[in-house]
Amino acid sequence: MGIRSYRPYTPGTRQQSVSDFAELTHTEPEKSLTHSRHRVKGRNNRGVITSRRRGGGHKRLYRVIDFHRNKQNVIGKVATVEYDPNRNARIALINYYDGEKRYILHPRNLAVGTLIQSGADAPIEIGNSLPLSKIPLGTGIHNIELIPGRGGQLARAAGAMAQVVAKEGDFVTLKLPSGEVRLFRKECYATIGQVGNIDASNLSIGKAGRKRWLGRRPEVRGSVMNPVDHPHGGGEGRAPIGRSGPVTPWGKPTLGYKTRKRKKPSNALIVRRRRKSSKRGRGGRES
Repeated sequence: MGIRSYRPYTPGTRQQSVSDFAELTHTEPEKSLTHSRHRVKGRNNRGVITSRRRGGGHKRLYRVIDFHRNKQNVIGKVATVEYDPNRNARIALINYYDGEKRYILHPRNLAVGTLIQSGADAPIEIGNSLPLSKIPLGTGIHNIELIPGRGGQLARAAGAMAQVVAKEGDFVTLKLPSGEVRLFRKECYATIGQVGNIDASNLSIGKAGRKRWLGRRPEVRGSVMNPVDHPHGGGEGRAPIGRSGPVTPWGKPTLGYKTRKRKKPSNALIVRRRRKSSKRGRGGRES
């Protein structure tokens, strides 16, 4: 993947950059693997907004992705590499020798025409899916199952990759993209390689309108609201928040406050916690 920038013809294009989409080989999706999907716009089943700053955006057709990779010992051939509007990674259409077609996440350097396979006896090659017990130490993997048979849930974003660190008994130790080191059951499946489109994190949105196309509405800082709308609001001019630390609109501590349950059962599987994030959150904004 490459990044294409613009000349500053307008304020919006001055900082904007887009993908060159050079790796794509097809423009229209496989019709049998797509369906429409209702966009919840941050609302629950009662229509109440539970996730702020969502809504609008361009209409999307959902592509059904095979995160389970449960087609055991059936060889498939990479037919196309396509764009997916629902994620920042690319997807690859696989034509299996039994006639079935499926989409998978496109691993980096997986070319059209390559043969892939799933199962315990699959070779250690990019795009193949195997149990963690069969993957050698130091191998980069993605689309990792948390629970055997549930399908891949971790390391699915563009450029994501975990690493097999150790094996002992019924568990395999992985180092995740966040820096967390964690134990997984050896029966969990994972796919060899790194998710493609690794430059996705280097793109610059460039203007607010492009964010609206993605379904993101404007963010408003709590300190510029009224007291009735946010605990940080009120005061004359640029007033301090008037609290010992920043809080959410509902009074809960935020920007660095740990919200993970202390007695969560999976805590026993975490060997080392993930890297600490910035206290100010995304771009130093208040909540």
